[in-house]
Amino acid sequence: MNARDNAIRPARPDAEELVPSRYALAIGEIDVLVVSDGVLPLPAATMATNAEPADLAVWLDHMFLPPDAFDWPLNVLVARSGDQVVLVDTGLGSQFPGFPRAGQTPHRLEAAGIDLSAVTDVVITHMHMDHIGGLLVDGLKERLRPDLRIHVAASEVAFWATPDFTQTDMPEPVPDVLRSTAKQFMDMYGDHLHTFDEQCQVAPGVLARRTGGHTPGHCVVDVESNGQRLTFAGDAMFPVGFDHPEWHNGFEHDLDESTRVRLALFRELADNGGLLVATHLPFPSVGRVAVEGNTFRWVPVFWDH
Repeated sequence: MNARDNAIRPARPDAEELVPSRYALAIGEIDVLVVSDGVLPLPAATMATNAEPADLAVWLDHMFLPPDAFDWPLNVLVARSGDQVVLVDTGLGSQFPGFPRAGQTPHRLEAAGIDLSAVTDVVITHMHMDHIGGLLVDGLKERLRPDLRIHVAASEVAFWATPDFTQTDMPEPVPDVLRSTAKQFMDMYGDHLHTFDEQCQVAPGVLARRTGGHTPGHCVVDVESNGQRLTFAGDAMFPVGFDHPEWHNGFEHDLDESTRVRLALFRELADNGGLLVATHLPFPSVGRVAVEGNTFRWVPVFWDH
């Protein structure tokens, strides 16, 4: 059996891991695996920069979360469609010593029985460091296929040539790190890029479509087969967004457009009943969206493993 044949089949659990780091499900004929890249500790205020501090404190207390810091989950997705193995986002990577609990994607893929050389396509939802950093791990590029296709919106590539941070509200060191990481990614993988304008059929039943908002070229990925649907929404929403979709995240480069995109995706998912996975929702981040008055309700699926 070659690596591609074994690409989505679970291996025995890693004895060093005390909790599961992957969750498998089928969307029709497409095998899907959600993989945790770890967690990224950031100031709690970063996820609601236009909220009154007292209102944010009430929400955090309601969610049994600490008042000052929030461990943002990091999730990536693998989809096997026919002969193609598609990795959606790549995690943070191991080159940021200040975030030792993130950057787990490469070895967790291997623990799941996914040889890196089996990955035929990568979709980058956007070029923030916690989505492209996994490809920048020392020695990793040499383990990838020489004909690997990396799909990213053309407007995303253009944006990071001269990025605009005027609407963001990030911790002070972050913008420079984002710039340098995006440049490193382009220098290392520019010849692997397959850019698209509005949408791209990455594999049968796997579609990347640009939404904009969080970044100008931010995209989501729809997985559809046999009438079943899952949307990987990248950074279009965060846990606080269901209750307060109008609250802005400090990493959003276009505040008004981010809110519009978030609301549109919530309504779309509530209408079509499809599954939602997003980068920063609690692992395994598989659930549905319901309308709750003027806001929305997150309904996690029941684990069936």
